[in-house]
Parts: sequence; C-alpha cells; structure tokens
Amino acid sequence: MTLTLFPPASCPRLVVKIGSALLVDPDGGVRRAWLEGIAADIAARTKAGQQIAVVSSGAIALGARRLGLAKGGSASLEDAQAAAATGQIALSHVWAEVLGAHDLTAAQILVTLDDLEDRRRYLNAAATLDRLLGLGVVPILNENDSVATEEIRFGDNDRLAARVAQAAAAQGVVLLSDIDGLYDRNPALPGATHIPRIEKIDATIEAMADRGSASGMGSGGMVSKIEAARIANAAGANLAIASGRIDHPLTAPARHSLFVAEKAARARKAWLAGRLTARGSIMVDDGAVHALRQGKSLLAAGATGIDGQFARGDVVEIMDAKGAKIARGLSEYDATDAARIVGRRSDAHAALLGYAPRAALIHCDHMVLL
Repeated sequence: MTLTLFPPASCPRLVVKIGSALLVDPDGGVRRAWLEGIAADIAARTKAGQQIAVVSSGAIALGARRLGLAKGGSASLEDAQAAAATGQIALSHVWAEVLGAHDLTAAQILVTLDDLEDRRRYLNAAATLDRLLGLGVVPILNENDSVATEEIRFGDNDRLAARVAQAAAAQGVVLLSDIDGLYDRNPALPGATHIPRIEKIDATIEAMADRGSASGMGSGGMVSKIEAARIANAAGANLAIASGRIDHPLTAPARHSLFVAEKAARARKAWLAGRLTARGSIMVDDGAVHALRQGKSLLAAGATGIDGQFARGDVVEIMDAKGAKIARGLSEYDATDAARIVGRRSDAHAALLGYAPRAALIHCDHMVLL
C-alpha cells in the first residue's frame, strides 16, 4: 500500500472531501463497502503519521430517503432542511462505525458560511480543529444545511473543504468526485484532454470548467472545484481532484489533477482571500489598480465610487473600472464616510469628515490581491 498522493512526510495534515454520489447510492442508501474502504485508507494514513479531516456530503440524500421526500429532498428549502437534519445523524453514525472499526474516533462539526466568514468564529473553529487533530480524532465536517439558506451558505462542499483546510492549516486537500480531474473541455466530448498539473489558475483554466455534476446528486461541478483550488492554493495548500469511483481511492495510485499552491499568505490575508462574501465594494481607477499591484494601500484619491452598506472593519471588495474584482480587504471607514472622501486628496479629508482621517481607505496590511 503506497501513499503517493500527499504522503505524510510532505503533508502532515490533509483534508478529504467526499461527494454525495460516492457515499450514497441512487436509491439513497449508504455505499457501506466503499465507505469501509475509505475508513481503511484513513487508518493507514493515520498510522503513517498523517492527521486527516473529512468533509462529507450525503446528509440530504440519506435523509430524503428516510423521509420519503420527492426529488431527493430538493423540492423545497424546507424539504432540504428536514432531510439534512434527519440524514446528518445517520451519516455521523455510519462514520463513527466505520472509523471505530479501526480504533479511530470520529467527531462531528457542522458549520455555516457565517462560521468561517466571521473572523472570531473562524478562529474558534480553527482552534477546535487543531485540538481534535492533535488528539488523533478524525473530524467529520459538513455544512449545517438544516439552518442554512440560499443567501447564507457555501452551496457546495468543495469550497467548504478548502476553507476547512485553511482553518486547519492543512498542506493538502483531496476532492474525491465522480471525475478524475480537470479536462480541457467537458470530458464527455471527443478529444477531451486530462490536465494533470495546474501551476496557476488563470482565465484559460477557468474556461475549461464544466458546470455540470455528472451524478445529478451533488451540488458542485468543476467551477466550484476550481474555486476551491484557488482558496486552498492561496492558503498554501495543494489541492487534488481525484476519482472516487475506485476502491481505496486514498491509497491506490490513480490519475488526478493537482493544483499547486503558491507561497502561503499570512493567516489574515489567507482568510481574506478565501472569503466568499463581502459587505460592499469600492470602485477604483486605473492608477489605483496599478498602485495596489505594487503593494500599496488604497487611498481615497484613487477611488471612484462606493457600493453597499458597511462598517469600519468590514470586508469589502475592490473593483476596477470594468467591474472586475482586483482585491479584498478590511475597510478603514464606514460606507457613509468613505463616500464623502471618494476621489479626494488626503489633505481635504479632515474638513470633509470633521475628524482626523486615517491614512487609507484600505491599508495594504489588511488587503489581499485576487
């Protein structure tokens, strides 16, 4: 048994995401034999010294079967929430059993988008993960779909896995899916070519993404996986998309696509880069865009407009003249005061605001380029 993908020596801490179509069969039952193989893989990696957290889908599919809900629980938000509440307890029980067979302890953590978008709650989650992993426990995480709504949810576990990797300070992420990686076009099309290694996520790579989920059961297609890779890479973690359509996918050598991490950003900047929401936005001119790319702070003189209602310290996005996202950072002003000084030089700010101004709209220490 070889651990060729993310070996423990170079990846002491690993996050594994398992999609619904792998864990649950089309009738809504657990694929028990396959899951037992995953548990054996985790046990082998744990014995080799690797700490592993699992992001596991499947609660809604399992709950929908038990409740007899139409459309797999997706007919309405209320059905999905009821299915999630019912299925999550069954999912946790199965994980506890299959891991317990290898003398491993499972722990359940349910999170919402806000838990990882709010800085203090994010740090609390990170501390819990660190303690559990340090104790040799295997945390099983999932989005808390019983309370999440369309407006405040990850929407797929690919991006959740990347955020968990960031919070856990993991060096690697494996997205086990119904596909073995990224292709230059939809893999169902003739001539589709597998891309084994991606050094940089750019417009060319993004154009290769297919929005479909082959099983019809999961919520994330290749677009969500590339977004997850971007989040993980910004935090210094490599990410692999690998097929789970084989036995023992975490120990058997198999084809995959590896997204190579850039140099890890500082903790706060990595958290900013991985966020999925912002309170508002600041539009800037071309001169400001150039300055930001040179590592400078955003000054009011380079801003052209404000959108949204945000307070000082809230996360906002910086947009160029074409509406493209350039950066994300913590605002030094609330939206009202920021609007008063947009486009104005620093020496005019005190008179406009009635108090001593701060040096910048967003300081470079609290900003990350996108």
